[in-house]
Amino acid sequence: MMHSRAYIIISLCLGGLLLASCGKQYTAEQTVKDFVAENMKEGVETKRLDFGDLGTSRHIKDSLVAQMRKNGFKLFKSNINYGKVPAGEVYYLRMKYLHQGDTLQNTFYLDQELKEVIAFK
Repeated sequence: MMHSRAYIIISLCLGGLLLASCGKQYTAEQTVKDFVAENMKEGVETKRLDFGDLGTSRHIKDSLVAQMRKNGFKLFKSNINYGKVPAGEVYYLRMKYLHQGDTLQNTFYLDQELKEVIAFK
């Protein structure tokens, strides 16, 4: 009887963690979709294929963000408004998509609340 309660409690905790991580993934995907819709050049049609798993990185420094913002990407507008670079960890999300028969990939870096894209490559 005591063992079955422990299994139920553990299962509920793991289920809660799974739902929380799925919620973050969904929020990040929505933020990236909105960013792409707003900042893709006019007339460029893409079909999204896939998002990778949401990850975190501590290796994104201001100089790297500045370089990514400067480089941009040929299918995106050049004067993009980005979110503020947070101190510490940032999230990243890879998106693969189809454009004119080619599979392309961009990595988007997001703030800690997953509300704004701070840079992409």
